[in-house]
Amino acid sequence: MITFSTKHHADISMFDSHATELLTMMGHSGKTPGALLAEDVPAALERLQHKLDAQASRDAKEGGTTPSDEEDEEPPVGPGQRAWPLIQLLKAAKHRGENVMWK
Repeated sequence: MITFSTKHHADISMFDSHATELLTMMGHSGKTPGALLAEDVPAALERLQHKLDAQASRDAKEGGTTPSDEEDEEPPVGPGQRAWPLIQLLKAAKHRGENVMWK
């Protein structure tokens, strides 16, 4: 598990593989532990949102997820949904001019 934190927002934890994917989308190496300085947060947030938008557009063109054979089965959780809590943390850090750390 990787936990993201900033001073004035609840910590966000996610599985290593998902966190590493999002870190890479932000333009970071994905190594843990790590940090973003406050002045780097806006650019990282913009890169992440741009990559997620591009991926969602690509998925929509390809037909999205395949329907399941079982009616009760829920659709898989995509990167955009997984990223939402991290995006909120990054927005809070950007708004307050705070660093973001992960371990």
